Amino acid sequence: MISPRTLGNLRREFRSSALAKLGVLIVVVVVGVAVLAPMFAPHDPTTQNLDRSQLPPVGFSTTTNSTSTEMVNGSLEVINETNEINATLTYPLGTDSLGRGMLSRVIYGARTSLLVGLLGTILAAVVGVSVGLVAGYYRGRVDDTLMRSADVMLAFPSLVLAIALVGLWGRAAWRVPDPLVVAGITPEMPASFVLPGTVIVVVGLVNWVWFARVARGEALSVREQSYVKAARSVGASNSFIIRRHILPNSATPILVLGTIQVAAIILLESALSFLGFSGTTLSWGFDIARGRDYLASSWWISTVPGIAIVLSVIGINLLGDWLRDALDPGIGGEGGSGGA
Repeated sequence: MISPRTLGNLRREFRSSALAKLGVLIVVVVVGVAVLAPMFAPHDPTTQNLDRSQLPPVGFSTTTNSTSTEMVNGSLEVINETNEINATLTYPLGTDSLGRGMLSRVIYGARTSLLVGLLGTILAAVVGVSVGLVAGYYRGRVDDTLMRSADVMLAFPSLVLAIALVGLWGRAAWRVPDPLVVAGITPEMPASFVLPGTVIVVVGLVNWVWFARVARGEALSVREQSYVKAARSVGASNSFIIRRHILPNSATPILVLGTIQVAAIILLESALSFLGFSGTTLSWGFDIARGRDYLASSWWISTVPGIAIVLSVIGINLLGDWLRDALDPGIGGEGGSGGA
């Protein structure tokens, strides 16, 4: 349960901070679009239509050059033709090289990125918080052993370690039925979507160390509080103290870190998809990779999913800043309420 004081801090900081409102708005829009992707997507994101390939977004046009030969007066002449391709409202964000609508692909890509971000963060939090609380509470050799393991993990760059783990375990993916399509609400859309299982596990194992370090610091502080000593004096077990006293009183910085890690994992998943390690073709990073060969003629293929990544990460980070300013009274936010 969230205390009335915490709810009051959240409301006060939200009312006084324009950036908090912007962050919440972006996150709500992205989450809503991802959950209801079959309803918002105007076309099947996997259907190819080569007759409409590389259409520009609305408001833009592009030209294509073609070369042909023709027999004129008994000699073969080369004819260069320039054709102008105009945008169409049917594909407001244009199409890729295979004629698939970029708007539909960005909408479905949001589902992949958010699921990987959320599930990867949950896995990282479960592992990291467990390790950190045990290390901070027991201290001594237990602390040294666990935190030196975390230091070893930090010695490897996240992307390099993630690529190594994906290469070791393979690109396992799970096909999940789409409930909206199964229910018959949007039967024309794909009946399922691919969830990159290996990537979720990998990003969780790569990022657990940050939760471990934060949880350890909080455990070292909370274990010296009087209520913990009182619980220990009446015979409460160590596991009971960690569950009922250490963890609840360490939740605030862990929650704030979790929002930041969702954004970081979305970036990591996009990098893995860009490099071809994701296991799904409906991903922002995958579309950016496919569009790099067409940057000179069809810049939108890479730019549109890139903008989606930027907006999502900015929104999640603004949400994290709002939570930090509201939950930590020692830090003043944009509205200045934290120091009041």
